[in-house]
Amino acid sequence: MSDTDQARPVGVPLTTSSATRTLGLAGAGMSLIAVCYGLARFAYGLFVPAFRDTFALDASRAGLIASAGYAAYCVGTVAATVATPRLGARAVAVAAGSLATAGTALIALAPTGAVLALGVTIAGSSTGLASPPLAHAIALRVTQVRRDRVQTIVNAGTGLGVMVSGPVALLAHDQWRAAWLVFAVLSAAVTVWVRFRVPDTSEDRPTATHTERGRSLPPGALRLFGAAAVVGAASSATWTFGQELLDTVGGHSQALSTTAWIILGACGLSGAAAAELTRRVGLRRAWTISMSAMCGATAALAAAPQQAAVAVGGSAAFGAVYIALTGILLIWSTRIYPTRAAIGVGITFLLIAVGQSAAAPLLGLVADRTSLTTAFWISAALALAGSAMLPPARLPTA
Repeated sequence: MSDTDQARPVGVPLTTSSATRTLGLAGAGMSLIAVCYGLARFAYGLFVPAFRDTFALDASRAGLIASAGYAAYCVGTVAATVATPRLGARAVAVAAGSLATAGTALIALAPTGAVLALGVTIAGSSTGLASPPLAHAIALRVTQVRRDRVQTIVNAGTGLGVMVSGPVALLAHDQWRAAWLVFAVLSAAVTVWVRFRVPDTSEDRPTATHTERGRSLPPGALRLFGAAAVVGAASSATWTFGQELLDTVGGHSQALSTTAWIILGACGLSGAAAAELTRRVGLRRAWTISMSAMCGATAALAAAPQQAAVAVGGSAAFGAVYIALTGILLIWSTRIYPTRAAIGVGITFLLIAVGQSAAAPLLGLVADRTSLTTAFWISAALALAGSAMLPPARLPTA
């Protein structure tokens, strides 16, 4: 009997303990998250000034285009959640990379604002498709001892993508089309890598565990989903208005603001340590520590955005804790849905986006009526309140 055929709990599908295959899956998965999240989705905000100049967009139209990307993300997440168990992780992951390639290429070549909006929408849908199949593949094919660590390493790809997009934006200056062509080439290359490294799980038909069987919502699921929505809402101010806060309230140059964005992404890579933090202190304490840290980072930006050290340091801390929190949510969801990871992760990440989408316009209204710093203080308060939404003391096990 080979090491991949050893006894395993009933209902848990065959896993592979090959370190080489696990490393390949982790590298390809992290890169797919990087191009879909860091380039196809979050890079839009870096180029809004250039898009407004080129296509004569006012602020409301630029915001509407961004909203289309968020809506497409939600649709993509639902599609991936449904399709992954049926079509397999590889097919859905390749579809995510293909949409990222098509979307970024269309943005690069867009002749009009309408075509730009279409490109942003296609690119946004790729983000929704990316996470569920990767979480599904890792849950089914990576040995239990490595599983949480690989999940959080792949999830940290967002930081890698954000880190890459910043220097490209600085180098491109007004040549934004060249920057987006670079994004398209990177997305295409990653898609090919994914094709050969993400396993085809279409033949896996896992049996639901006792806690999953007969229940549409396993114990602890509602608390998980509520926590995900709070993370989305609490992070919305920094993701949506962080650059504006540093530029307008902080009075910093575009170079410093973009540098802060790059550092945010680079520090996001440290969010891969979420698995180690969870192992050392437990899921509940890791959650409280990370949510409190998000509160502190957001509050620091609200309190002293004029200070360069705070602008950079607060962005760095936010990047690290945001990726850590999404990693903790990922671990939490795969423990509640051990044999249906695509469903658990899909709904969880969908609700993060719903929280961000719901909070962004409300925080924008607060900023218009009061001040941008007030919106950041509200986000910090949301993070502090969210630290009390603890995971169950005992989670279901397979």
